[in-house]
Parts: sequence; C-alpha cells; structure tokens
Amino acid sequence: MKTLYFDCSSGISGNMTLAALTEIIGDENYLIEELKKLNIDGYKIEISKKVKNGITGTHVDVILEHQHEHSHVHGEEHHHEHRNLHDVCEIIDNSSIEEKSKDLAKRIFMRVAKAESKVHNKPLEEVHFHEVGAIDSIVDIVGTAILINKIHPDKIISSIVNDGHGFIECAHGTMAVPVPATSEIFANSDVKFRQIDIDTELVTPTGAAIIAELSSEFTTLPAMKIKKIGWGAGTKDLKIPNVLKVYYGEMQEENQKIVVMETNIDDCSGEILGYTEEQLFQNGALDVFYTPIFMKKNRPAYRLTVVCKEPDIQKLQNIIFKETTTIGIRYRYEYRTELERELTTIDTKYGKLKAKKVVNNGETYIYPEYESMKELAQKNDIPLKELY
Repeated sequence: MKTLYFDCSSGISGNMTLAALTEIIGDENYLIEELKKLNIDGYKIEISKKVKNGITGTHVDVILEHQHEHSHVHGEEHHHEHRNLHDVCEIIDNSSIEEKSKDLAKRIFMRVAKAESKVHNKPLEEVHFHEVGAIDSIVDIVGTAILINKIHPDKIISSIVNDGHGFIECAHGTMAVPVPATSEIFANSDVKFRQIDIDTELVTPTGAAIIAELSSEFTTLPAMKIKKIGWGAGTKDLKIPNVLKVYYGEMQEENQKIVVMETNIDDCSGEILGYTEEQLFQNGALDVFYTPIFMKKNRPAYRLTVVCKEPDIQKLQNIIFKETTTIGIRYRYEYRTELERELTTIDTKYGKLKAKKVVNNGETYIYPEYESMKELAQKNDIPLKELY
C-alpha cells in the first residue's frame, strides 16, 4: 500500500508541503508547468535549497509580482488580495488541471472558508478573506492537490501536529497562537494537535486545512518500507529545524479489525426493525442484517447483526437500545480483508454507468452499481437483466 507519512513535529504550512512533495516527485518543473493551467498571473515560483539547523531542504517561494504598484492602486490590490470562496472555486473550475486535483483543492479551501466564516461570524459567501484570496494560498493549495494527485498514495497519515505558542502579527492585528482560523480548522476535523515550547506560529491556516483534509489518522510512524523522504524547509529560524518531513513508502496491508454486534429480538414489529436498520447505516455501520430464528416458547424472532468499526460501538449500541426492545447486546472482534477499490464510470450505448473497480492480485474486476443500473434500465425501457 503506497503511503505518505507527514511528520509535522515542526508544524506545517502550504509552501513547506509544496516543497516536501516536490522533492518526492523529484521534478521541480512538474509543479510549475501544471500550475500554469490555473491561468492566473501576478506571481512567480522560486524553488531553492535552504539549510535549517544543519538539514538541507527544498524551499518553495511564491513571489507576488508588481506588489508595490498594486499597493498604490486600491482597486487592483482589492482584486488580488480579497477574493471570496466563489471566486477561488471559479478559478479552479475554469482551469485545465485534472478533476481529482480540482476536487481536492476545493475541499481544502472549504475547510479554510468555514473556519474564517466562524471566526468572523459571516456567511460563507460573504467571507472576503485575505488568507485564502491571496494568490500564494491559491498556489499552495492547488499545487498541493496537483502533487498529491501525481503521487497518488493509497493512504496518507500524519504525526500529531505541533504548533507553537505566544503571539504573532497578522492582517487583523496581534493574534494568539494557534491563530483563530487554525484553531477552528482543528476543531472541525479529526486532527490531533498540541502546543510545544516554541514562541511563534508553526501551523498556518493553509497548512492546517491541508493536513486536516489529507490525513486519515494521527499517530507515530507505522512499519513501512521507506522509498523516499521529502524535506520542505520553512521560512523561520528556530531552535528546532523548521522543516516538514514527508516519508513516501510501502506499508504492509493489514487485516482490518472490525466489531460484530448481535442481539435476538422476538417482540418488535417489522416497521421498527426496518427503521432501526436505516438509523444504523446512517450512523456509520458497515453492514446491518436480520436473520430469522426461533426462540424460547417457539416464538419466531430475528437476530440483528451489525458490523462496525471500534470507535462506533457506543453510538450504534445506543441506537439499538433506543429503537428496539432488546435489553442486551453481544459483541466480538473479527478480522476482514478488503480488496482495493475505486469508483469508476463505464460508457455504455445506453449512457454512463457508475461501477466499482476492484483489484485482486493484479487482476481487475468491474462491478456495476445497482442504483445506476436501475436508472439506466428505466430510462431506456430495457430489462435490467439485459443491461447486466
């Protein structure tokens, strides 16, 4: 399993991410050429080597051109510095970068926008924010999405994210670290973070949004075979190296540990059981099914089986107790092996069809999605079996 591991022990920012991922790809021109597809000007990218506490890393600098001219012409400066989310999404949508990169970039921007909206108490569409509107943020976030899409890892994980403390000067005045937008991004995600004894900001809102969107867990480096390390140098000189270290390698596919919960119910109506199943699926159950059984006193009854991940046990048990008449639930741990899968689209003479692409031992199988099949069969007035 191709894995990226972000070591954020010295924080994370947009340009540090760009630098580390550029080192992993090993082609500085790829980023510059791909970013030209954005069709925005007024900036240039400088990629250089920097030494931080004896460690040499790559530094990516987004230099805004004509800055001084713009500061005299209010309209120009306003246009460049204060775009809203709609403007940013329009730039991304109108570009010729790949769809997957567009989607990832917009998801990262949405995290920053939601945080700014909460901090400034304004609706999303009214947030005219310096941080995301500025060209350097657009380049950092879209550039990150482009590089991640190029590397195409199966899994992305991160260390616990370290931020500093104290105060910094920013567009809105003096702010405590972590700055409000970064704090809100962390609060609205699964990021695990802490403060360390460094008197400055280590995590920018852009960096926070990137790692919140990319990483699926926050833990120490798992067992993996390292193929390459990207070193992204920041702009600060601190007592710790201001470097983002990203490992790229192969992680052994692990058997997933799952939980199977069961309970036997003989005094509940079919409507209630059907409704309970819907509630369980909506709250993260991996599978829910009923098995007809006979219980004491020869009563026809049902065994409810729920398959879930460990963190969801409590929530799903509460639903079962609340919605049904059961007074006890058994559960056990089991292992499962999952094949690699991705959603894909098949072109048929009847129209486009959604399908699952599954890989096993290098063999690829494609299974059409039932709902999509049903829709096409009805639209074309043909039997479902014919379409299959």
